[in-house]
Amino acid sequence: MPEWIHVVLRSLTLIALLFFLIKWLGTKQLSQLNIFETISGIVLGGIAAIHTIDPNTNFSYALIAMVIWFVIPFGVEKISLKSKAFRDFTEGKSTVFIQDGKIMEDNLKKEGYSTDDLLEKLRDNNVFLASDVEFAVLEPSGTLSVLPKRENRPLTAKDLGIKLASAKEPQTVIMDGNVLLEPLANLSLNPNWLETELDKMNVSIENVFLAQADSDGQLTIDLYDDMIAVPEPTEKPLLLATMKKCQADLELFALSTENPQSKGMYQRNSKRMQNAIDSVSPYLS
Repeated sequence: MPEWIHVVLRSLTLIALLFFLIKWLGTKQLSQLNIFETISGIVLGGIAAIHTIDPNTNFSYALIAMVIWFVIPFGVEKISLKSKAFRDFTEGKSTVFIQDGKIMEDNLKKEGYSTDDLLEKLRDNNVFLASDVEFAVLEPSGTLSVLPKRENRPLTAKDLGIKLASAKEPQTVIMDGNVLLEPLANLSLNPNWLETELDKMNVSIENVFLAQADSDGQLTIDLYDDMIAVPEPTEKPLLLATMKKCQADLELFALSTENPQSKGMYQRNSKRMQNAIDSVSPYLS
């Protein structure tokens, strides 16, 4: 058999094996590599490369070596989940860079960080003044987590005393012109609802590149044709406007009637409608 066929077969086998080994190690191996995982990833790739391009090497040795370099990191990861001391040893510990608004110079030197490095990391977190930071810690993955001082944090609904309804994550209901039934079901919606919403926008499903719906039943779409303007969702503003119109109509009816009972009924219902508007306005605005 020609050597190039050996190289092709070895390559396909090792690529498949490497793919499954990394997959079994978990997505953490790809997103947050610590020192040990970095070494194991480099070695696994090196073993695959060496035994791919050199047809004279013993292929069984490559399989044995890759299995060993899979078993060891896999075992280390499982032990780390059960032992914090072992996890600190293999993955490293967090280092505080700023505490109570004070920069910890000794910790910077310990991690080999200069003042410029710290300022760069702060800018990555949209912080341009070190004095705006209450607490900052360098994670084992190398990222800097920053807690701004209270006066520099953005206001939230909780700070303003506004209670908001819980909301589910938006779902992608159309992708590449194809309707996705499972995301629709997750929102307790169906294709008939989707077709109705698209009809309101005068858009056909085939022309939709991407469509997403939220837990309030609002649909946002992106079309293949970027020159066509798509109207913004109007369900919430329309509902709020309808409620305000009903309240105004009740007040008008109360003013236009001379019957005391009818006037009282309209006034009571007008107040109830106003209370309902005040209650739902934070959710519909």
